[in-house]
Amino acid sequence: MTSELRVGIIGAGYIASWHADAIKAAPGVRLVAVCDPAGDAAGALAASHGIAAFTDLDQMIAAGVCDVVHILTPPNLHCDLAVKCLGAGLHVLVEKPVALSVAEIDTMRAAADAAGRQLGACHNFLGLPGYGRLRQAVQAGDLGLVSSAQINWALPLVPLRSGPYGLWMLRETQNLLRELGPHPFSFAVDLFGPLEIEHVSLGQWITLPGGDKRPQSWRILARAGQVDVTINLSLVETFDDRSVCLRGSAGMARLDYAADALVITRDNTADLVLNPLIKEMSRAGSHLREGLRNAFRQAASLNQKSPYGLSFRATISAFYDGIRAGEPDPRFAPASAQDVMQGIDDALARLPALPAAPARPAGMPQPRVMVIGGTGFIGRNLTRRLVERGHEVRVLSRGGNGPFADLADHVQTVGVSLRDEDALTEAMQGMDCVFNLAKSTDKSWQAALENDVATTEHIGRAALRAGVGRLIHTGTIASYDMSDPARTITEATDFGEMESRNIYARSKAEGERRLLAMQAQGLRLVIARPGIVLGDGGPLQHWGIGRWHGAGAVRLWGNGRNILPFVLADDVSDGLIAMMERDEAIGESFNLIGEPMFTGRDYFKAIHRRTGARIGVSGSNLTALWLVDAAKQGLKRYALRRRDAAPASRADWKSRGHLSPFDNAKPKRLLDWQPESDREAFWRRAIDEAHLFW
Repeated sequence: MTSELRVGIIGAGYIASWHADAIKAAPGVRLVAVCDPAGDAAGALAASHGIAAFTDLDQMIAAGVCDVVHILTPPNLHCDLAVKCLGAGLHVLVEKPVALSVAEIDTMRAAADAAGRQLGACHNFLGLPGYGRLRQAVQAGDLGLVSSAQINWALPLVPLRSGPYGLWMLRETQNLLRELGPHPFSFAVDLFGPLEIEHVSLGQWITLPGGDKRPQSWRILARAGQVDVTINLSLVETFDDRSVCLRGSAGMARLDYAADALVITRDNTADLVLNPLIKEMSRAGSHLREGLRNAFRQAASLNQKSPYGLSFRATISAFYDGIRAGEPDPRFAPASAQDVMQGIDDALARLPALPAAPARPAGMPQPRVMVIGGTGFIGRNLTRRLVERGHEVRVLSRGGNGPFADLADHVQTVGVSLRDEDALTEAMQGMDCVFNLAKSTDKSWQAALENDVATTEHIGRAALRAGVGRLIHTGTIASYDMSDPARTITEATDFGEMESRNIYARSKAEGERRLLAMQAQGLRLVIARPGIVLGDGGPLQHWGIGRWHGAGAVRLWGNGRNILPFVLADDVSDGLIAMMERDEAIGESFNLIGEPMFTGRDYFKAIHRRTGARIGVSGSNLTALWLVDAAKQGLKRYALRRRDAAPASRADWKSRGHLSPFDNAKPKRLLDWQPESDREAFWRRAIDEAHLFW
């Protein structure tokens, strides 16, 4: 092994960027490769870090480029991949959950022992600085004898309400605890040792598309020696409370591990008049100290050391320190992972009876309509509306799974990479119509060109090669300059200059431009641009309305008093289907905007009135936000050497407030489109039937 540890990442999903950043920050470590069978994902991550990309693990191992790998794949693959990599002489760090059972961890640990290599568990929150101080306080006896611990994971799990529903953790109820349980269980095990599970209860059930039910609250009672342990998971739209609360004979400690803030409260010997004042002043001082520490740390690092990012940096550095020392850090060693998994296994063994899975229809669909992006919010709605109209549908999904088990006789789900033009062409054979609702969220223009614009071109060329009847492409109204309240936007309105616009608006506009160029080659194209879409399956925290600060507070784009381009998901689907059915739609574009009825403030007032949920709402000065963003982008560009960082224009920021009104006459005239115009019916469908909370 070289003095510098060379690291490869296996799995290029969301969590990979956090690992990549932490690896690059660790001394004596170099990120050299990424491996993912999805070549587009591997290529995008490799390009952003200047490393090699592989689509086959055997090839990466044979290349001899790595000393260590991080396994970041779906958990059902962890055991086999770890055993293979350990057998090849590589050290292995595995994301949580390390495995699906204690038996699998036993297998992995035996492989590590046989190979003389280290196996690490990425229980990342154990690496937080605040948790280190809490652990030290417990070990030093600062809290006295600890009698009870309450560990909370209260954070909305957005996929439960708005997808994607093909995620591993949603496939069965047990996977929710396997996925989220390692966070609270690792705290308990590290502080007090193995857990004895006494009781498990489930509640606040939600029905997923297809009929499966999943619990959104878990309450687990356990004991570790003489310490009573309560573990609470709450996945509904709730106030973020990720905390560890310990009560001892000499004090109480509360660690907010989402914010890396530790507050310890102790009794004092003052008289009865001053005692409560001193206690509260001490508590307030602790909060102030923790807040200032985090504020200075993030400001000095230009937000490179967020609590979540710090947890990965500390965990990964500790793992590499263990490799160099020849002795793993106990927090991340296999023995700890086994105790955590044993607690989860025991909790799953105590689950109450679960709802029966719904009956699955049998059948072999013969689709003539394809929906790309059919597992997203609008795509799911469109697919179901198509089936209601008598169509059989082929849905493209990267993983080959979709939320249509109850429609298996009418919906065929296939896994195809949007970068594989040949596979796209094959999948489109025989299609009368292809709906493209795919989108990509990118942080740089280069990434947008690769992940959004290029895939749009692949889809357009595949549609030409396959002789598709028509391609209905979904753009976005965000591409318009909506900064002028005096200008009414129609389909004839030009997008204008796009180089100073935000990446999403710019990339969608560029995708449209390239598809329009293909019309001369025979592409039968229709373009749809939906407004702010509301309805069942949509998220509460819709970023088209404002910037969210948890489920309970939103800062509107602008003052929130102008009419917003709201539209119901059902109405969008009806408009898209009309574009498929009407010949006069070919070659046209349509802004699918509902009737002008409500402001952003109206929306949140209606939520409060109809659900009882009061969300904190404030307005914003869009010019001030533009100035702040310009300063941030400048610091990124010149202090962090990120040459791709560039501020959006003032007009772009004002456009986020949707200041310009829309005219929706064209889709109503050419498509006979009739969006909901009754105010009460709109709120019923947008709020009452939308399951925004639980």
